Amino acid sequence: MDPFSHDSPDEQEGYRKPFAPLMPGGGHFAPFGDIAAVRRMVKKGVTAAIFCEPVQGEGGIRPAPPGFLAELRALCDDIGALLVFDEVQCGLGRTGNLWGHQWGDSQVTPDIMTLAKPLAGGLPIGAVLMTQAVADVMQPGDHGSTFAGGPLVCAAAQYTFDTIKQPAFLKRVTDRGQQLVLGLRVALANMLHVKEVRGAGLLVGIQLDTSASPVVDACRERGLLIITAGKGDIIRLVPPLTVSAAEVDQAIGILKEAIAAALPATAPTANALKH
Repeated sequence: MDPFSHDSPDEQEGYRKPFAPLMPGGGHFAPFGDIAAVRRMVKKGVTAAIFCEPVQGEGGIRPAPPGFLAELRALCDDIGALLVFDEVQCGLGRTGNLWGHQWGDSQVTPDIMTLAKPLAGGLPIGAVLMTQAVADVMQPGDHGSTFAGGPLVCAAAQYTFDTIKQPAFLKRVTDRGQQLVLGLRVALANMLHVKEVRGAGLLVGIQLDTSASPVVDACRERGLLIITAGKGDIIRLVPPLTVSAAEVDQAIGILKEAIAAALPATAPTANALKH
């Protein structure tokens, strides 16, 4: 098996190190968005699957570059490998589309898609979606999960899915995501240490030129819960999909105040916020 992972080795090494040594030759990693690097490490008849998170979460809140997912699809078709999308964080309405790989009008269809966290509205559940071609080779017992199929969580998952898939619900996510990104870009435009605001829907990141940990602490003291991503230099914002316009504005104000209070008054390099 020769999978491609969405994260670069240096950023996510901490998650793999406790499980070292990994299976020899079992997986290779390529920089996110670098299709040339992916092509160099795959081989027809050897590579089983390419794994990719359409919008990186832990890897730094990075939407796939235009055309990248389509290039992965074409490459998998050419070498006879499966294309697997990790939609655990970016799927189920998070980007304003039902699935993260649909963000930016992508027409790519994966062979396998993984879901979990939001699927049952907070109850523990995991699910794997697959094409009929993949399902046809699965036999009873090939795939299982302790929390995947209980009647309570499945009922919750069905209700959650039926709610989120409604066009009006997804439009509200899109609207609040645009409000958050544009509001942050305006509020933080002249602030030291802020390099970029990026994201998709209500999966938003603020790239800093220093550690974001002090900002996390300062926000918590002001009543706003946030976490970091990437190498710890990214503020990760993943608000509830039901967040209101007033709550988005309140969060923007808290973030501006917290960044100003928590970070040094001098910048190591010239600041230029990307729009």
